Amino acid sequence: MAAGATAVAAAAAAIANAIKASGVVVRVEPKDFQKVLRRVENPLLIYAEGGIFTKNYQYMVSYKGFAFVTKSPAPLLLPSAVEVVSARKIWLPQ
Repeated sequence: MAAGATAVAAAAAAIANAIKASGVVVRVEPKDFQKVLRRVENPLLIYAEGGIFTKNYQYMVSYKGFAFVTKSPAPLLLPSAVEVVSARKIWLPQ
């Protein structure tokens, strides 16, 4: 196999592995995210601030095997029982 073909095969394998690792991601509006969050028992929420030109707030929580994510222009009001882990960045496959 030529070097170029090997690089293409390696890139394809990396993409396939990233898709498998991401599981099922559900993007929802902030108000719907808060509804899901209220249903989770002992929630562990991942939070990151992002944005290049304008700041945004990104959130992720797992519920019934799905990863629910949202992005909001303002911080969300979180229930007091939520355990929050601050991340530098939340990356999701497009």
